Amino acid sequence: MSAPVPEGAGLDVDLRSGVAWLTLNRPDSLNSLDGPIKEALIAALENAAGDSAVRAVAITGTGRGFCVGQDLRELQDAYSAGEAPDFPVLLERHYAPAIRLLARMAKPTVAVVNGVAAGAGMSLALACDLRLASSAARFRLAFSGIALVPDAGATWHLPRLVGLSRAMDIALLGDWVDADEALRIGLVNRVFPTDELAARAEEVLVGLASGPTVALAGTKALLRSNLDAGLDDALTAEAEGQAAAGHTKDHLEGVRAFIEKRPPEFLGA
Repeated sequence: MSAPVPEGAGLDVDLRSGVAWLTLNRPDSLNSLDGPIKEALIAALENAAGDSAVRAVAITGTGRGFCVGQDLRELQDAYSAGEAPDFPVLLERHYAPAIRLLARMAKPTVAVVNGVAAGAGMSLALACDLRLASSAARFRLAFSGIALVPDAGATWHLPRLVGLSRAMDIALLGDWVDADEALRIGLVNRVFPTDELAARAEEVLVGLASGPTVALAGTKALLRSNLDAGLDDALTAEAEGQAAAGHTKDHLEGVRAFIEKRPPEFLGA
């Protein structure tokens, strides 16, 4: 059963054209993550994962920032007492569920990075299947600046996207990575002019949502799981995935459309 997304938590949810748009809306803090918005994000992702009307998911931010990660003001009491927060509890309660949902739900997930993505905000973007960035976007892990290690899945996703050496550079040196450099090293998939990002991202998301979603889900799962698989296991998994995709109505429609030289009309079934 779907959980309601709390109102006033700083997260706007909009479903249109088969795409669930999740917009972080705390622009005064560059969309930093406090308890309410983290709870709302998890609920919204769970709902999107279980809603057959949602065929793709986008996460973006308002204002100048995509997301700058954890709102440290939320942890002020512990720090004022000279103690560190209980990070394992904090991460497992508020970050791990969101990262798992973005990475594993059977639907394409896309980070539409409109501005600064730092700390766990960058981790959220890394967990998505695709990253579309504004030319004004900038990325920084930022954890070393406060003597912490990257978390929320960053150490798993980042080296797989950009390679170990570049990941070490980003994580250890803590420099900003601008949009053009992010595109060059494979950190993002596409970069659009700032004033075109919303429209161009909409085109990409609607295209995904109107695609053969069962096949896209299988493709996503195979690409992720086979990162750690041997060749024989990968071949077996591909065969199983192809058997499932081959029995969908969308596959039959795709073949018919190809033969009839017309655009396919995929129904996600």
